[in-house]
Amino acid sequence: MSDTNSGSDAAETTDADDILDDLFELVEQRKEELPEGSYTTSLFTHEKGENAVLEKLGEESTEIVLAAKDDDTEELAHESADFVYHLLVLLSMKGMTLDDLREELAARFG
Repeated sequence: MSDTNSGSDAAETTDADDILDDLFELVEQRKEELPEGSYTTSLFTHEKGENAVLEKLGEESTEIVLAAKDDDTEELAHESADFVYHLLVLLSMKGMTLDDLREELAARFG
């Protein structure tokens, strides 16, 4: 997963503690601006609509399972990051936010 228009300065200024918020903000920005050449833009404008993201989530979840089965922690981290990114895109497509996710987690584990 790569967003070719994300800009090199984005990675330099992102703190690991804030990465999900920063990534979701970028997803929302891409959804609003739809910059040409952006992978995120291609997901929002795909002819399959949200099915394109749902297919990616299925693909990434299978790759997570395979990496875990093979005890390949590097690949597990890589595929998990891809899954989380596509999940954030889906949440954005559905008009949800990270706060919606946080609230659900807090209700279960808080």
